[in-house]
Amino acid sequence: MTSATPPSSRSSSPQKVCHSQTQTDVLKPLLGGGISSGGGTLRKRRRVLSKDGRSNVRIEHVSGRSALYIRDLWTTFLDMQWRYKFFLFTATFAGTWFLFGVLWYLVALVHGDLLEFDPPSNHTPCVMQMQTLTGAFLFSLESQTTIGYGFRCITEECPAAIILLIIQLVITMLMEIFITGTFLAKVARPKKRGETVKFSQHAVVSIQEGRPCLMIRVANMRKSLLLGCQVTGKLLQTSLTKEGETIRLDQRNVSFQVDTSSDSPFLILPLTFYHVIDDNSPLRAWAAKGGGWTDPELADFELLVIMSATVEPTSATCQVRTSYLPDEILWGYEFPPVVSLSPSGKYVADFAFFDKVAKTKTTPIFKTSSPQHAYHSNGGGTVPEVSDPEKIRLEQSYRERGEERGRVRDTPLSVRISNV
Repeated sequence: MTSATPPSSRSSSPQKVCHSQTQTDVLKPLLGGGISSGGGTLRKRRRVLSKDGRSNVRIEHVSGRSALYIRDLWTTFLDMQWRYKFFLFTATFAGTWFLFGVLWYLVALVHGDLLEFDPPSNHTPCVMQMQTLTGAFLFSLESQTTIGYGFRCITEECPAAIILLIIQLVITMLMEIFITGTFLAKVARPKKRGETVKFSQHAVVSIQEGRPCLMIRVANMRKSLLLGCQVTGKLLQTSLTKEGETIRLDQRNVSFQVDTSSDSPFLILPLTFYHVIDDNSPLRAWAAKGGGWTDPELADFELLVIMSATVEPTSATCQVRTSYLPDEILWGYEFPPVVSLSPSGKYVADFAFFDKVAKTKTTPIFKTSSPQHAYHSNGGGTVPEVSDPEKIRLEQSYRERGEERGRVRDTPLSVRISNV
């Protein structure tokens, strides 16, 4: 296997000059830069999804939204930011300590254990050495955290105190289980694992196997593998239906593949995923004008790229997302190699070249393919003409047989052998 050595960024050849992310501004203007294009100035498009995969959609005017979040407390706690989670954790425990401390104080007040009542020497309190609100709070804290200093303890004098102790321990134990579970679930979420998966800052379009292809680069920056990787794309753009209805952010599938297959690529090294731009591609209108980035209508889209995989150590599902605007898709560029072979015989992935692009020798040109079948008349209409003599003979024999049996038909019988 030959090694692929990354080209030098100082190469003098104009065909192999690598452009970094910040240098692409000189190649073509960004959307919203005030570029006049006949009909007017291009508008700056807002992202639906940020480059790091965060949603920019805000939900408003949802009736009963707070109630919905309270019903799903588990997800609400998991989605909560850490600073709010720590604050709620502290407030919950301190609140329950004080709440049950007040209840213990009321028990002592009803039983006459407080200092204000000046209990006799032979008086047996519900809780030993608990004669003030501060003492009741400390007893509640010691009971809930099972400290057990031995200075304050419950007696057999008050059945209500025994019941209150049982209720406090059961409620606080369930609360601790819930809060501890949300902490562990939030820490173990594969969201942070997704941050070690890197997408290229730009997508490029170049010729591969004689066809124009849109390509993105993906890399796993950990040694632990991602299993069952699947890369899919969604093209968001405004479309007009046949009925004249305008659909904003219409989603269309954009398929990506590696080599000749899209099933479970082995993401041990940086890989390039590509989408073939053909007559079935939702990018065909944009590609027909050589990228069309100066056309306000053709450049009004956003390409979302989503990679789903399974984290090997935890078997948890991980999803990584990014998006590309039309000005981030470079027409006539390609990715330089990032994998080289070290003198010791190890493969090295140089991420200094990961986000760089190089000008291609030939500019990709998108051409619509010609129809594969011609059409000929057949009495009542047109049917595709096939070039297989055996199919023609079978169609003719069925057609003649049908004419002999079905003379009562008003229209001729049309028969065609499907291409199976």
